[in-house]
Amino acid sequence: MGNKVILETPRLVLREMNGEDYAALCRILRDKDVMYAYEHAFEDEEVRSWLNNQLLRYEQYGFGLWAVVLKSSGEMIGQCGITMQDCAGEQVIEVGYLFAKAYWHKGYASEAARACRDYAFDVLGAERVYSIIRDTNTASQNVAKRNGMTAGKIFVKHYYNMDMPHIAYSISRKEFEHEKCGKENNRSHR
Repeated sequence: MGNKVILETPRLVLREMNGEDYAALCRILRDKDVMYAYEHAFEDEEVRSWLNNQLLRYEQYGFGLWAVVLKSSGEMIGQCGITMQDCAGEQVIEVGYLFAKAYWHKGYASEAARACRDYAFDVLGAERVYSIIRDTNTASQNVAKRNGMTAGKIFVKHYYNMDMPHIAYSISRKEFEHEKCGKENNRSHR
């Protein structure tokens, strides 16, 4: 796996991760503030497993969580992408995101998540796209809302020996197309 670029936004490049991203991933996944929704910061082996899981996803599905790189500096500031996730017993396409704390509240998560949502509909042909978020993670819930998603079912995931309530935010293809048409109409009226 190389540095295959998947998406570009005005400020960001989203590309496949590789072994050289291990140190950047450690800075993100070892931070207890960043990992509060997981209830623990990762140890070295968990980071390695996380990275290997993304590489397997690229092979299996052609997508996964991608490295988010700042165009201005070339620094990996987080990860955002598309994964297959269990949503109360149903396999769904999910947009997930996780950023280094220094890059919170700067719009990067929303910018990357929107590009991934669009990719899921436009390239993968998804009929519905989800973001599955801990009920206590209001910052990520706000990103989902800015991504046009609305809250749906609440269900419990068992992780790290704990039961964690999650909210399934989602947007349908019809809602996505409606939003897209509204933006195009606004541009043509200027």
